[in-house]
Amino acid sequence: MDMFKPLDLSKEDQKATNIENIKNIEKVRCLIIGSGPAGYTAAIYASRANLKPVLYTGLQMGGQLTTTTDVDNYPGYPDGVTGPQMMEDFKKQAERFGADVRFGIATAVDFSGKKHKVTFDDDKMIEADAVIIATGATAKYLGLESEIKYAGMGVSACATCDGFFYKGKDVAVVGGGDTAAEEATYLAGLCRKVYLIVRRDVMRASKVMQEKVLRSANIEILWEHQPITLFGENGVEGVTLVRKKGAPEEEIVNIKIDGFFLAIGHNPNSEIFKKYLTTDQVGYITTKPGTSKTNVCGVFAAGDVQDPHYRQAVTAAGSGCMAAMDAERYLSELK
Repeated sequence: MDMFKPLDLSKEDQKATNIENIKNIEKVRCLIIGSGPAGYTAAIYASRANLKPVLYTGLQMGGQLTTTTDVDNYPGYPDGVTGPQMMEDFKKQAERFGADVRFGIATAVDFSGKKHKVTFDDDKMIEADAVIIATGATAKYLGLESEIKYAGMGVSACATCDGFFYKGKDVAVVGGGDTAAEEATYLAGLCRKVYLIVRRDVMRASKVMQEKVLRSANIEILWEHQPITLFGENGVEGVTLVRKKGAPEEEIVNIKIDGFFLAIGHNPNSEIFKKYLTTDQVGYITTKPGTSKTNVCGVFAAGDVQDPHYRQAVTAAGSGCMAAMDAERYLSELK
């Protein structure tokens, strides 16, 4: 689920006019957009630095972790924690230090001047000296109704996050690129059996990654298969596939699995910033190496919106810390 509404670039002039007509304007020193581990951590550090940050949560309060049941790989939770509870803990800690956490969706931005302008819900404008973008990324799904039904009950978009729960079990990974190959190889070290479901008769993954998959004895590649639906009583127990869809030899296949992992990519929630900020070809915001700085002075990016590689709660939190520290240094130079 997106953290904000994408800007319709075809209506850019109309948006600009709307921004000019907004009367409800508030000025702040530090604005944080997004409420996952990166956003809340940035709020904690910014609050402790007396930046009086205002954080807008976006539509999905807590980000992708709110769709995760158990989190066992975040330091400080020896007995594990649910994703929603962890994000509530982050939020409370940020508020304890004075962060102003608000619900709202960013709908337009203007980073052309010294004051950075962000419009929320089309009727409220924040003018900020520094902006930290922590809007995250959205995992791509196949669009099956059963994906929603079994969310947190066998369906996952992160093998590193959830693979441990399927130790010794049978799972399936959907995808044919490097991400899918990496996820399948990782799961092969934990699970009894890994089915790699590939839509075509070839993989898009690099030769090196394909070789890793082929060397894994417990990975079986299901070529030219596409998932139709998932089934199970109290969670995922299997997946129904169609083999060679549309061909004369088309057939329906059922396989028993305990976990269903999607590895078909992510969409960084960066659309409304692209007019001003440099992004890569996928849309991840580009930051200067070793920092959270974007190409616009006073605008910083943290978390999955600028991280196409790791996409972990702990790395997002670390980059949120970096962004707050970079923002504090930037603001101190403005005095």
